[in-house]
Amino acid sequence: PIAVEQPTVRMTIGVNKSPLAGREGKFLTSRMIRDRLFKELDRNVALQVAETDSADRYQVSGRGQLHLTVLIESMRREGFELEVGPPTVILKTNQETGKVEEPWESVEVRVPEEYVGGVVDLLNTRKGELQDMGLEEGEGLSVVTYIVPTRGMLGLRSSLMTATRGTAIIDSIFDSYRPMIKEEILNRDKGSLLAFADGKTTTFGIEGAQDRGKLFINPGDEVYKGMIVGIHQRPGDLEVNVCKTKALTNMRSANKGITTGIVSAIDMSLDMCVEYLAMDELLEVTPGLFRMAKNPELAGKKKVGKK
Repeated sequence: PIAVEQPTVRMTIGVNKSPLAGREGKFLTSRMIRDRLFKELDRNVALQVAETDSADRYQVSGRGQLHLTVLIESMRREGFELEVGPPTVILKTNQETGKVEEPWESVEVRVPEEYVGGVVDLLNTRKGELQDMGLEEGEGLSVVTYIVPTRGMLGLRSSLMTATRGTAIIDSIFDSYRPMIKEEILNRDKGSLLAFADGKTTTFGIEGAQDRGKLFINPGDEVYKGMIVGIHQRPGDLEVNVCKTKALTNMRSANKGITTGIVSAIDMSLDMCVEYLAMDELLEVTPGLFRMAKNPELAGKKKVGKK
């Protein structure tokens, strides 16, 4: 018989508890989510579902981040509303040596020659080990082969696409379990912009906030306190008031005639949202929208600035 590969990445999937929950989805309760997840086990043999300490949250383990996001996307299209936690790597203890081991993946990247340097730098910072590098005959592409810890693979695809202007072709497959690297692998070097209060975003509020980083929202979108509205240009989180309205007075200001204009928002897909999540953040998945927010259970443990 064919041996089924063991899961290497896990995420929590549960009931959507955000202030804007229940507006779009048809299936909202923990019983509906539980039934759907356990039904998936009938045909998705590499998936594992386990109950957690929380009655409305389930731990789902799969063969990599893509395996789990396909399931989340299927449930979203069926009308489910979900709250998704960040992906984490499944560690094992070697019975013979007693050491903690983590999964590693063999990664092959095909890319035009001018972008090879950027790919090598990125994979080296993710603690990857170079296996092979050469040219592909006929295609004119360089082929770079690495072995990378699965921890370093989380969030790697969007970074590689940015570094190579969308030209990289990435293939990865599970390689083996190896002793865990003690150094922390930095998957994200920038903080988040957080909504300062509940309400609808305004053009005036977005104009003021976009100087602080790149935004995910447009004027008229509904936000709530603690919701992630953009990427901060520096490390650390910052609260911004994107619902701020312009004061209506009869006084003329020195910059009255100056209009900065709004930079178009980043359109975040499900894959991009899952890759973006930090350990203290959650993703709200509805049939029509993806919203990211700080995990209220971990609130107050991280210092947040204000603007």
